[in-house]
Amino acid sequence: MKNAFKSTIERANIICEALPYIRKYSGKTLVIKYGGNAMNDEAVTTTILQDIAALKIVGVNPILVHGGGPEINKMLSRLGIEAQFKNGMRVTDKETMEIAQMILCGKINKNIVGELNSMGVKAIGLCGKDSQLIKAENLDPELGYVGKITEINAKLLEILAKDEFIPVIASIATDEVGNSYNVNADVAAAAIGAAMHAEKLLFLSDIDGIMANKDKAESLIDRITVSGLRKMINDGSITGGMVPKANSCIDAIERGINSVFVLNGTLPHSILLELFTDSGVGTMIEKDNDLPV
Repeated sequence: MKNAFKSTIERANIICEALPYIRKYSGKTLVIKYGGNAMNDEAVTTTILQDIAALKIVGVNPILVHGGGPEINKMLSRLGIEAQFKNGMRVTDKETMEIAQMILCGKINKNIVGELNSMGVKAIGLCGKDSQLIKAENLDPELGYVGKITEINAKLLEILAKDEFIPVIASIATDEVGNSYNVNADVAAAAIGAAMHAEKLLFLSDIDGIMANKDKAESLIDRITVSGLRKMINDGSITGGMVPKANSCIDAIERGINSVFVLNGTLPHSILLELFTDSGVGTMIEKDNDLPV
């Protein structure tokens, strides 16, 4: 009985700790990018979607942007097609583009939407082709159908996010004549966050955050400025698929988002732990003048 009472008190304390943060974010737009290897555990994915549903229920306006690289790779492998990458970006020929669109806009997007709806909120699935939500042009002919974002239809997202809906967006873009482009989901999330003047942007990855040494978990950096992060890219401390993510963090800050977080999406309830607790988790990226010298 004593232990049960202590547990009840602890839960009450957690709620009290969360209250000022709930008040702080109420009515604000948050963009969350979730995908890749962080989505491999279905049970953990459920807790992350519970976090997103909880945000909406307490008055926050979350927008979820997702990728799905591992699922695309599985389908390519099943079809005997080798996945190719250049500087962390997927080389996307016409056949790969069709597969990416099928997996992202079909299977993954609708599974997320269905699970969120089952939690008592109203999620709506979108991709960049819907109402030209994400317009793009070719990024690099050597990458094939990979897009460079030129415009975000923020008006559509404002209507949905500030009403009862949680937009769930697959990172497929379109051009003026309806061609499809594969867009890095981190880049898409940063562009959407900037267009929506989001309060915060959260990247959920399969690592704890930005590491001073990628091989040492204890080297997690709690807070870093844009210039510090750029230095890590330039000196090779950040490599591979983390480079587009880091550049997206920098781009988001420079385009007006107050702060960006890189969190471990394989950690249950990582969103609530970051936003609604004093200690938080992951790495916060801030403007250069936000940290003391």
